[in-house]
Amino acid sequence: MNVVVIGAQWGDEGKGKIVDFLADDAAAIVRYSGGANAGHTIVIGDQQYALHLVPSGILYPGKVVYLGSGMVIDPDALFKELAMLKERGVDWEGRVFISDRAHIVLPRYRELDKQRDALRKKPIGTTGRGIGITYSMKSDRDGIRLADLDWQEKLEELEQEDLDFLAPFMERLISMRVNLTTTMQELKGQKVLMEGAQGALLDLDSGTYPYVSSGMSCSAGAAIGSGIGPRALDRVLGVFKAYSTRVGNGPMPTEFDEESQSELYRFVRDTGREYGVTTGRPRRCGYLDLVALRHACHTNSIDGLVLTHLDIYDTLEEIEACVAYEIDGTEVTDFPASIPQLNRAKPVLKKFAGWKTPLKNCKSYQELHPAARSYVEFIEAYTATSVDIISVGYERSETFIRRNPWEK
Repeated sequence: MNVVVIGAQWGDEGKGKIVDFLADDAAAIVRYSGGANAGHTIVIGDQQYALHLVPSGILYPGKVVYLGSGMVIDPDALFKELAMLKERGVDWEGRVFISDRAHIVLPRYRELDKQRDALRKKPIGTTGRGIGITYSMKSDRDGIRLADLDWQEKLEELEQEDLDFLAPFMERLISMRVNLTTTMQELKGQKVLMEGAQGALLDLDSGTYPYVSSGMSCSAGAAIGSGIGPRALDRVLGVFKAYSTRVGNGPMPTEFDEESQSELYRFVRDTGREYGVTTGRPRRCGYLDLVALRHACHTNSIDGLVLTHLDIYDTLEEIEACVAYEIDGTEVTDFPASIPQLNRAKPVLKKFAGWKTPLKNCKSYQELHPAARSYVEFIEAYTATSVDIISVGYERSETFIRRNPWEK
């Protein structure tokens, strides 16, 4: 059974924690898209791990993880991350493999990435890690894959600085590469967890283009990035926070106004620790955008939602969520493709009673305060999608399941 975990907002929804939470039941974990621009934080007891390339399931002893065909791999970042894991007692050798169809990020791509964004009249806000350039090179058919590392004619096309960079990594990369399609056939009938990067609203086709990621962060990308067909995907889980955040430029209709709502903005950002794992940049914060969330459910065939950070609202008397946009005097409940329309959109808000009690120790849905359950049930009704898993804290144990994703 193949279960896909995607972000249902603009990234940073807690996918890493949820993949880590579900990984114990999986035979293998596949990260199918993105690169070192992604950042997943996992908290286990008093230990915190920040992962960028390695699938979150690596923290379970014995689990095998794969970096998929849709990923772009920075060898320097990868082996630094693996070294960090080893230093912290995570024995990864023989458990981390890379699709031979994955593309490689070269150092000069990083500078090109920064230069390209700086030359735009309206910068996108790239992390400057060469991700977009690598995907562009892939699209232009000028990239280099792991499969090409012993193809002499291809290597001769590279700059000398590229070859010098690759030299110390070459043997290790070749030893870790696999034909992922063959591997997935061997895993057929077993439980495989597929981990996305970024979020549905940053997808190249269904997101807020051009303010999007260059990879496929939609659920369909799980098939492409894992070397299988779409009918082999059994279930899609969409992870979202009880509020909205975004990093970088681009529209965000429910963003808090820093002048008039500075106290609420600071509260959510600081209580939720809303700072980028990769960049350290403070995230933009706003009300839960149910219009955007329903769009993510529709465009990704999300079977079940995963709600995280519900506990951030524990101390508030009242909370609000966006149920429509007002654009040029008209109320809209569909998510527009037009960036100017999204920039002009004003959130139509619905108020909910707060619960004024800590949720951290809740181990089941029934233990949640009635006001928290009411908030969850409204989300389910609005999106016509069940909330199957709820997280009420940072730690692995502070999560409970309402519907087992591994059961058909």
